[in-house]
Amino acid sequence: MLPKLYVLFVLAFVMFACTNPSPEVEKEEYYLKIAYNVSIGEASDNYEIFTMDLYGKNRINITNHPAVDWAYYSYKDKIYFLSDRDQASRHFNLYECNTSGGELRKVSDLRLKDSWFSSRKEGSEFVVTPHESVDSAFYIIDKKGTLIKKIYPGLPYFNDPHFSPDGTQIVFRGANRPFKKDPDYIDELFIINEDGSGLRQLTHYPASDTTSEWHNYHAGPPQWNKDSTISYISKQNNNYSIFTIPASGGEPTQVTPDGFNQGWHNWSDDKGLLVFDGSKVAGDKNYDIFIMDGAKRTISRLTFDSIYEQAPIFIKEKLSLKQ
Repeated sequence: MLPKLYVLFVLAFVMFACTNPSPEVEKEEYYLKIAYNVSIGEASDNYEIFTMDLYGKNRINITNHPAVDWAYYSYKDKIYFLSDRDQASRHFNLYECNTSGGELRKVSDLRLKDSWFSSRKEGSEFVVTPHESVDSAFYIIDKKGTLIKKIYPGLPYFNDPHFSPDGTQIVFRGANRPFKKDPDYIDELFIINEDGSGLRQLTHYPASDTTSEWHNYHAGPPQWNKDSTISYISKQNNNYSIFTIPASGGEPTQVTPDGFNQGWHNWSDDKGLLVFDGSKVAGDKNYDIFIMDGAKRTISRLTFDSIYEQAPIFIKEKLSLKQ
């Protein structure tokens, strides 16, 4: 039997714990929104970054600058975009801002090619494509713009790099000719190790398909998803569609239906949602934003404007919850 004094002490401790809650702890939570790029004035070459919710509501211009601002990537509540602000036209540098356009920061003075990019190691390192006047390689840089590594793919053309989920490999768009108008130019997806070894071709455009013109994507900018599939766009059967292919190789699967063109896209982390730009009529250049339920394959149109709205990405709006 426990001594009476000990029992009284335990009861007093329990009562104190129940009547005095633990200090509040802030927990990071996020909800999904969409960032996308809008052509405000073609003549002035002004592109702005807008955000909206998953239903196409609450649209906000978060950049408001007479330059080319184009969002390509996000990590948590940070948006990473290329901009020629304070530079000559189309002289791009990498910038960072939050989901409302605040906390604007120039990541690097390195001149970059107009290209998709991604990060690894909790958003602390990026794989980017420097402008051809700078180098013919992929660069891995940190959040301060410091060069960590150069990767030389060894192809006449390469662009749009994206890290594997574990950061050890890179998928990118490459070609056996340097220019699109070159005879036999076909862009395909390739995978390379982070040290530049192990180059292998992943996609193979159907030889029987002749509907793709010289300026069309045979294999467009890739995204390496957490389920070890890689998604990309391709002009096949006279229609732009989104495809996925296993990172280990194999046959591609068409994700989006024929009937209208689907283009630049982004998956949510759990691959439950797919957001993309598209045009409902073949040949129509009035791009709008669409969202698809990954399981049900149902598609909803989010924008109905007469302006260019392209290359949407998911962003995470931070909530501060106390528990």
